[in-house]
Amino acid sequence: MKRREIEEQLARRMAGYRGEQSLDYYLGFLTNYFILHDLRLPDRDHHFQLDTLLISPFFILILEVKNISGTLIFDDHFKQLIRVTPEKEEGFPDPILQVERHRDQLSGWLSGQKLEKVPIETLVVISYPNTVIKNTLLNLAPHLSEKVIHSGNLLTKIKALETLHSKPLLTPQQLKKISRKLLMSHTISNPDVLQQLQIQSHEILTGVQCPECSSLPLIRLHAKWICPSCGSLSRDAHFSALNDYKLLINLTISNRELKDFLHLSSMYASSRILHSMNLPYSGSYKNRRYMMSLDD
Repeated sequence: MKRREIEEQLARRMAGYRGEQSLDYYLGFLTNYFILHDLRLPDRDHHFQLDTLLISPFFILILEVKNISGTLIFDDHFKQLIRVTPEKEEGFPDPILQVERHRDQLSGWLSGQKLEKVPIETLVVISYPNTVIKNTLLNLAPHLSEKVIHSGNLLTKIKALETLHSKPLLTPQQLKKISRKLLMSHTISNPDVLQQLQIQSHEILTGVQCPECSSLPLIRLHAKWICPSCGSLSRDAHFSALNDYKLLINLTISNRELKDFLHLSSMYASSRILHSMNLPYSGSYKNRRYMMSLDD
C-alpha cells in the first residue's frame, strides 16, 4: 500500500516536471526576459516556490504549470480543481488561488528587499495539450479564461500583457539587480524524505541496483559489480546507490554503514571504495565519518 502511494506521488511529480520542460519550447521564443525556474524564496518562517518566473522591464509574470490530462473543472464556488477521467474523479487545490497567493508573497518579498515595484501578473498554464478545461458553470467564466490557458496560447497571452503594460519600469541594470537578488535568496529544499513518507530506514531495499535490469543486490568481485540476474558488469554502479543513501538517509557515512548499505563482504572492500572517492572526513580512524554533498 505504501509503495503504491509513493509511486503515485512520484508520477505526479514527474508529470509536473515534464510539464515545465514542455513549456521551455515556448519560452525559447521570448527575448528581453529573465526566466527563472523552481525558485524557492523565504516568507517569514516558511518558503514559497514558483514554477516559472518571467521578469521583464514592464512586468513580472508568475506561471503555475500543471501537466494534468482528462477534463479539468474549476469549481469557483468551493475553490477547488476537479479532474475527471474515465477511471475516477479527483479533487485538487485550486491552482488559481495558489498562484495568486504566490503573487502576494512575491510582492511582499520585493518590498522587503526594497526593490522597485513592478506589476505582477499570474497565469495557470495547462501543459497537456488535450486537456479539456471547464468550470462549474459549464462554460468558462470570463475571469477564468484570463487566468487559465493551454501552453500553446502562452506567447499570445504574453503579447497581450505586453500591450497592457507598455511603459518600461525597469532599466537593464535594475532587471539584473532583481534577478541577482532572487537567485541569492533561493534556498534548496532538503526535506527528510523518510519522515515525510513515514518510512523507517530498515524498510528500504539496500544494495547496489543493476543499471541494466534493475535487480538488486549486485555482487562485488575483483573491483567490479556483477549482476546475478543478467550477468552484466559495472565498475561504478555503487555511485547511484550512494546517491540514494545521501538523499534518503544521511550526508555522512561511516565505513561500516557503507559496507552494510552496499552489501559488501568486508570492511576492506568498503574502505577501498571510500578512499577512491576522496571524500572529506572528520573523526579518528574508528569513528571516522565521510562527508558527501548534494552536489556530488
